Amino acid sequence: MRIKDEEMTNDRTRQHSIVLAGGGTAGHVNPLLATADAVGKLDSAAQVTVIGTSKGLEAQLVPTAGLELKTIERVPFPRRPNLDAVKFFPRFRKAIAQAGAILDAADADTVVGFGGYVSTPVYLAAKWRNLRIIVHEGNARPGLANKLAARFSDVVALSFRNTPLRAKKGRTVVTGLPLRAEIGALAAAKTDPAVREANAAKYGFDGTQPILLVTGGSLGAQHINEVISHSAQAILDAGFQVLHLCGKGKADAVRAAVAKVRGNYVVLEYATEMDQIYSFTDLVVTRAGAGMVSEIAALGIPAVFVPLPIGNGEQALNAADVVEAGGAVLIADQDFSAQTVVEQVLPLLDRQKLDQMAQQASSVSRIDAAQALAKLVLDRS
Repeated sequence: MRIKDEEMTNDRTRQHSIVLAGGGTAGHVNPLLATADAVGKLDSAAQVTVIGTSKGLEAQLVPTAGLELKTIERVPFPRRPNLDAVKFFPRFRKAIAQAGAILDAADADTVVGFGGYVSTPVYLAAKWRNLRIIVHEGNARPGLANKLAARFSDVVALSFRNTPLRAKKGRTVVTGLPLRAEIGALAAAKTDPAVREANAAKYGFDGTQPILLVTGGSLGAQHINEVISHSAQAILDAGFQVLHLCGKGKADAVRAAVAKVRGNYVVLEYATEMDQIYSFTDLVVTRAGAGMVSEIAALGIPAVFVPLPIGNGEQALNAADVVEAGGAVLIADQDFSAQTVVEQVLPLLDRQKLDQMAQQASSVSRIDAAQALAKLVLDRS
């Protein structure tokens, strides 16, 4: 018993070695990077290694963030019987072996997975080594990798309360979606009218008047662009100023549609300074990706969500908690029209209503989600 007590003491006092696994899309990589940053701030001695692939977004973003990236083979689950299905199991076993070698070399004690193809081999390699496993699910509809790992993980951390994923043997907690440190700083500055007015002026807006942000992400959203641009005069007449981020290659069509409107309507393909834009946004019309929902809710920005009409419907689920709380309105893509803009969007232009929605939105998404998850990662109890 004495030897066991000594082993437990050594395990709790030795330097943390944490492996974070996830990649492919921004939805997996950005929360991973935010968590790594928070871990480093809470424990500067912790060793952090990231496992991804050489082809995903992580190959660019992880080294840029100053983190070590170790790569394994990307092995998507086969959707139908074909040559890829035949090759799957040998490649999958190879990926597990590669992940295991990385865990061994790092002398890892904790593995944190954010889902995606790369996480499954890492989860299994960690399970077979009896390592501590934490699963973070960023979406309202969990993916296959995290569904598998929830069966044997120590902790399942959720971004959204209504996500139907629970740890079978460990515990389930709602941490929220880990957000960039800049978002936390923005939340503190957002209440300063001088910050709002200065940032609004950079884009040609009067910061004392309501501002509507329209965005479909970096690629834009064609249907949102068309509906909003053809409703432009009604929106301006209602008292909004508009910043329309229409997506790469889509600006000309939007500018043509709003060329004759009277009022302050600014069209850009995209913007790199989203932190500044959020600081003066009173209402946003947008898709409902997990990152977007979590960021604007945490910042207390009321929203009109128009979920992407393809896929498995997860965007509508991502928005469900905020909509249920009263911090946002959801309009299906097929129902989004000039008429619904008039009937459902313009009535939101009421300061008391917007303030109420802002409070209700911020009650759903934690601004300190990265810190909350980092504390779970570093907790050896």
